[in-house]
Amino acid sequence: MTAPLRVAVIGLGVISRFYLAALHHSPSMRLAAVCDSDPSKPGSCGVPGYTDHVRLLDGERPDAVVVTVPNDVHLRVCADALERGVAVCVEKPLALDVAQGDALRRLADRRDVPLFTAFHRRYNAAVARLRDECAGSRVTEVTVRYLERIEDHAGDDGWYLDPGRCGGGCVADNGPNAFDLLRLLLGPAEAAPEVVSARIERDGRGIDRRADVLLRSRTAAARILLDWSYPGERKDVEVRLADGRTLRTDMLDGHPGFKASLWHEYVGVLRDFERRIRAPRAPDGGLAALRFVRAAYHLAESPHAGRGASVPPQARLIGDGARTGGRG
Repeated sequence: MTAPLRVAVIGLGVISRFYLAALHHSPSMRLAAVCDSDPSKPGSCGVPGYTDHVRLLDGERPDAVVVTVPNDVHLRVCADALERGVAVCVEKPLALDVAQGDALRRLADRRDVPLFTAFHRRYNAAVARLRDECAGSRVTEVTVRYLERIEDHAGDDGWYLDPGRCGGGCVADNGPNAFDLLRLLLGPAEAAPEVVSARIERDGRGIDRRADVLLRSRTAAARILLDWSYPGERKDVEVRLADGRTLRTDMLDGHPGFKASLWHEYVGVLRDFERRIRAPRAPDGGLAALRFVRAAYHLAESPHAGRGASVPPQARLIGDGARTGGRG
């Protein structure tokens, strides 16, 4: 029988509780240690606790780490683990920017160590059903809507609202998950869709709170709608198929309560991470998502993109008349 993987969690912010719960119920992975810069947090997990991730890596020698520290620390923590031959599951985005993400990917390849970016929405049960419905048909249009009030999510993790630490605002934080869903639904045979236009609305501090991003692949058009000022939470996807059908799914269906869907999604994250450790596969899209973020910000800043244009909070999906094919 294969021994359980010993996994350490580095960073005990708002997302860590979903990983800790998934590890608790995993038959093949077990929590070995935790780390957080706040000394009051590690002691409550019932395993060795650290405030220095290097000391954890050298002292516990885990098989793998889950990295949920702020985005601006991803590079340092992930690199320290990879250099020691420790498999890494890092919460999206892979790093603060493309250059950092590329450095981590090259390091992982050089050391031949798994580097896995956690896009939790790809493991959503409603998304899985939507993929099954799309099977055998060509997708021609996709709209992903990702709306929430960031202050409700961030809690004590104030770094989400610091662009220097987060990498931006809603585009940097929610954009990678939404973009990953596009790639998932378009299928592996389709090249990653490219950003063709982006409108971003920022608050008085310069933080992007809303975004409307249009993309195109070789055979499909796509739209990503993001909102960090939405009262509550709304996460849904709409797909138009070449056979004329329009399919819709609500990622929150069956999961009442704010962020309740994440409990089952992170079970899927860890299951896939384990598969990649035991039978390594190709890169997982972490760099492609960072390129999406860079392109969206770049196009929003260009003179032809209508910088500062307001994005309607209740932007319509493709089935309601907002046709992606006629824009950009």
